[in-house]
Amino acid sequence: MNVLWYMCAPDGAYPWQPEGSRQVDYGYYKQLAQAYDHLGYTGALFATGAHDVWVLAGALLPYTERLKFLIAIHPGLVAPTLLAKMAATFQDFSKGRLLINIVSGDAKMLGAYGMTLPHDERYDMADEYLTIWHRLFAGESVTYAGKYFSTEGARLALPVGEAIKPPPLWFGGSSDKALDVSARHVDTYLSWGETPEQIKAKVDDVKARAAKLGRTLNYGIRLYVIVRETDAKAWEAASDLYDRMDARAIAANQRFVSNSDSVGQQRMSAMHGGLKPENLRELEVAPNLWAGIGLVRPGPGTAIVGSPDTVIRTLEAYQAAGVDTFILSGMPLLEEAYRFGESVLPRLDVSREVSQAKHFTWSTLFDRDLANTKSA
Repeated sequence: MNVLWYMCAPDGAYPWQPEGSRQVDYGYYKQLAQAYDHLGYTGALFATGAHDVWVLAGALLPYTERLKFLIAIHPGLVAPTLLAKMAATFQDFSKGRLLINIVSGDAKMLGAYGMTLPHDERYDMADEYLTIWHRLFAGESVTYAGKYFSTEGARLALPVGEAIKPPPLWFGGSSDKALDVSARHVDTYLSWGETPEQIKAKVDDVKARAAKLGRTLNYGIRLYVIVRETDAKAWEAASDLYDRMDARAIAANQRFVSNSDSVGQQRMSAMHGGLKPENLRELEVAPNLWAGIGLVRPGPGTAIVGSPDTVIRTLEAYQAAGVDTFILSGMPLLEEAYRFGESVLPRLDVSREVSQAKHFTWSTLFDRDLANTKSA
C-alpha cells in the first residue's frame, strides 16, 4: 500500500470560510514537506492550485530525503519536449523521486490558460502528448507530425533511459476516453473518492482495456480522512465541519462545479446533489464514507470517518476492490497528517519499516540501551 498526502492551498480548519483559512506560504510548505518526509508517507501530491507546482516542488526538494513528488500537469499547456526536459531535470536532481500526475481538467479551468478544446478532444490531445513523451524518455530523436503537436528532431540531452529513469505516470478520469488513455499510457490509474463498489467496477474496466494492450497498471484513489480515537469522536469532528458549511459557501461551490464537463466531478457531485440534509449521516454513501465535504470543496469530496481500526478496515475494503495507492488529506493538512501518520500509518504494511525507523521514543532508546548493557 502506498500512502501519499496532499500539498496544495487553500488550507485551514474550515478553508471555505475566511475565518477558518490558514496562510499558506513558503514557510508553511516547508513544514508540510518535512512532516510528510518524517512521518513516512510515500509521497505528496502537488496539485495544480494557487502556486506553480514545479517551482514549489523544486523549492521543497532540499528539505526532504525520501519523499516522492507527485507533480500534477495539464497536457498541452507546456510543449511535450519542454515538459520532458523539466521532468528529466527534476528526476536527476531528486535521484528518482519524481512522479507525474496527468490531469485533463475541465473546460472552464483550462480556458483561463487559453485551452479551449472540448472534453473528448482533450483526451485525444493527451494521447498524442504522451506518445511523444514516451519516445523522448526512451532516448529517441523524435520527429512527429500530429493533429495537436509537431516536433523536429526533439531529443533530451540528459541520459534518460539510462542513469535517469522515466518518472512513472499517473492519470485520472472517469470517461471512456480517459479510461482508454490510462490503459494505453500510464502506470497508475487514479479515481476520486467513490465507494469501494464503484471503484471496483472502474478498476475492472481499466484492467480489461489494459490487458488487451498487454499492459498491467496500479490503481489509486484520492480521499479525505477524519480519524480520531473512536468512531464517535470522528463523527463529532465531521459534525463540526458540517456545522460550518453555511448556505453561502455551499452555493458558491455548487456554482463552481455545476457546469463542469469533468465526468469525475459530475460523479462526485451526484453523491450529495448540492443539498445539505439536516443529518450529516444521510450523506454516508458507504460504510464510514461521508460525502459532506463535496458540498463546499470541488474535486474529491468524500472522507473516510472513524477510529484507526475503522479507517484501516475501510482502506482494506478499497484494497479488496483493487486499489493499492491512497492520496489522502485532512483539514488542516499539517495536524491531520500527524494524526493519521501517528495513529494509522505505522500499522500499514508498506510504511511499517519506514515508520519504525523514523519514530524513536524514549522507551525505544531505553530498551536499546538496556539490551546493550545486558550484552556487555
